[in-house]
Amino acid sequence: MFPYFLLALGLLIVLLGGKLLVDGASSIALKLGLSSGLIGLTVVAFGTSAPELLVSINAAIKGNSDISIGNVVGSNIANIALVLGLSGLFYPIAISKTHLRFDYLLMLIVTFLFFFISTDQIITFWEGVILICGFILLNVYLFRNLGKSPQPENELIEENLEEIKKYNLPISILLFLFGIIGLYFGSEMLVNNAVLISKQFGVSERIIGITIIAIGTSLPELITSIIAALSKRTDLALGNILGSNIMNILSIIGITALIKPIGVSEEFIKADYLWMIGISILLFPLMRTKMRVSKLEGTVLLFSYFIYLYFLI
Repeated sequence: MFPYFLLALGLLIVLLGGKLLVDGASSIALKLGLSSGLIGLTVVAFGTSAPELLVSINAAIKGNSDISIGNVVGSNIANIALVLGLSGLFYPIAISKTHLRFDYLLMLIVTFLFFFISTDQIITFWEGVILICGFILLNVYLFRNLGKSPQPENELIEENLEEIKKYNLPISILLFLFGIIGLYFGSEMLVNNAVLISKQFGVSERIIGITIIAIGTSLPELITSIIAALSKRTDLALGNILGSNIMNILSIIGITALIKPIGVSEEFIKADYLWMIGISILLFPLMRTKMRVSKLEGTVLLFSYFIYLYFLI
């Protein structure tokens, strides 16, 4: 039972570390004069992916590549089928043409690229460079477009920034540093105990990574999207999910591969990658038919996730 407790504690520390990192970095960015829109696009977006990033890097360095890959593949499947499905049950998610023509299309392209570079069962340093270049180009594009067109105010980010405006610079820096420390030690605890549990009970690292760790590290996206849906900010809910899937592949896999090449087991390519692609494709007709993800579409997505778990376990 003790490894389970340490696994849960590690996950809690990782999530808390991500929150401290976002708050500290956002406060510093405010003091540097950045707008809330820019902070939301960069600091908050990257901060919610920080748990996945630290866990994947930690696992890759320790030679547990199944956890690295499972964390990202599982998170991407969970983001669409579980997070978007649950969000749709709370409040209908309106789909704009921009979501279909840019966000969704880009997510699909990046997902297929991820599959293609994994088919030789290793993601090399140079393939990591390609992903990081894609990450940089995407952010340059977003920065330019953010500057050209007026952005709608993000009430959720505005409210959160109002809370952290009271922090002075030393406190902001401390929050940022404690966030990094929490992410490091939490990811150590999470990965070590996930490996221990998998060895003790004969559960593969792939299954641990793609379920417990992937769902756990996706909690920031889940909470953000549900709050956005309840607040009727459905553009944020969908953008958060699609953007997270893109960033998970480009930044997390990219950065991890730069540090150490990531091995990809055959089981991932023959099963989990195909589920990730299939659920991503399934999302298109669900969005396109009525230009929204409501209770019916949300139920279909949730059902697809439970079917995936059934075949996985």
